[in-house]
Amino acid sequence: MKAKDKLIVMDRIAVGVTLLALFALGMMRRVHFAAPFDVAFIPGLNAIINSTVFLFLLIGRVYIAMGEKDKHRVFMSMALLLSMLFFFFYLVYHFTSPETPYCKEDWTRNIYFILLISHILLAAIALPFILMAFNRAVTGHIAAHKRMVRWVFPLWLYVSFTGPLVYWMLKPCY
Repeated sequence: MKAKDKLIVMDRIAVGVTLLALFALGMMRRVHFAAPFDVAFIPGLNAIINSTVFLFLLIGRVYIAMGEKDKHRVFMSMALLLSMLFFFFYLVYHFTSPETPYCKEDWTRNIYFILLISHILLAAIALPFILMAFNRAVTGHIAAHKRMVRWVFPLWLYVSFTGPLVYWMLKPCY
């Protein structure tokens, strides 16, 4: 299969994965499962995972700026894998636990909701493009990869940074 044809197939998979993820997110407040174990640790674990994704993205960016393509590839791949792990745990937690409302009634409430809403929207917008940027890298379409990551990278960085912030703001409410 030609690299261009492979890219088309991979992009279709990326769109399919995105649609499946959005469907799962839409269902998580409508469907509830009993957890076979205590899932209270998951929000904290996810904050750690997201913080690690943030660091790996920065390290990957530094490596590509230094021309270290192999190290860049490793850190960006790890960031993607950790993001997938985060999403798995996120779904497990939200399919098995009631929603935790923000409990403070002070000046932080508006900041929390601005961060939360922007985090959710940008995560949903960025997901297919993160996957497509990865597709372009692994199929050797480096010029297209570079064009895409110029705007996708800052979104992913923002999402991976604001996720832990949202957690720390919500932590007293658990």
